[in-house]
Amino acid sequence: MSEKKQIPLRINEKLYNALAAWAEDDFRSINGQIEYLLTECVRQRKKDGKYVSEHLDEPPELDIK
Repeated sequence: MSEKKQIPLRINEKLYNALAAWAEDDFRSINGQIEYLLTECVRQRKKDGKYVSEHLDEPPELDIK
């Protein structure tokens, strides 16, 4: 089994709350949900050779209510 790396992650409260609710819906921990989503993004990039966004350095506008 490969070793998992720990990294600090800072995200805004709205995004955290949205991820927490999504994780609960999928019966995952928040950490597990973030890892799942990152894995899916990497798979998609490998599949079509494109980045998720052309504006990676710009903070996303979140319309989370």
